[in-house]
Amino acid sequence: MTTFDTLFFHFFQYYKNKKNKKANSIAIFYISVLQIALVLLLGIFFAGFSRQMHMNTMSSDKAWTLFAIMGIFVYFKNWIQYSGRKRKVLNAKNLKNKKLTYNIWLLWFLPIVVLALAFVLYQAV
Repeated sequence: MTTFDTLFFHFFQYYKNKKNKKANSIAIFYISVLQIALVLLLGIFFAGFSRQMHMNTMSSDKAWTLFAIMGIFVYFKNWIQYSGRKRKVLNAKNLKNKKLTYNIWLLWFLPIVVLALAFVLYQAV
């Protein structure tokens, strides 16, 4: 299991007790936002790197369009991956292992920190 699988199942188990029918949607939303924020951070880093190396590979409009397409792709990939049979198999494997106890508020704070880091890097570039 990857780190994202572990985070997904932690969110899923946490919200399954509180909001039974919305637990899967909340967990998919969280993982998608985290992955999209990481893609944004990497994109801004490589844009700044290519600007420092004086490479003109892509315009800003095309880069934002590519980011939007990547965001949609990441969300649908997570929706397909965590809504079907694979989620049930991974959930069964996860239940055998001892549960990790992450603080849910720190996990919600993680995408905000990544987005803040991307914003700071964007301002620096």
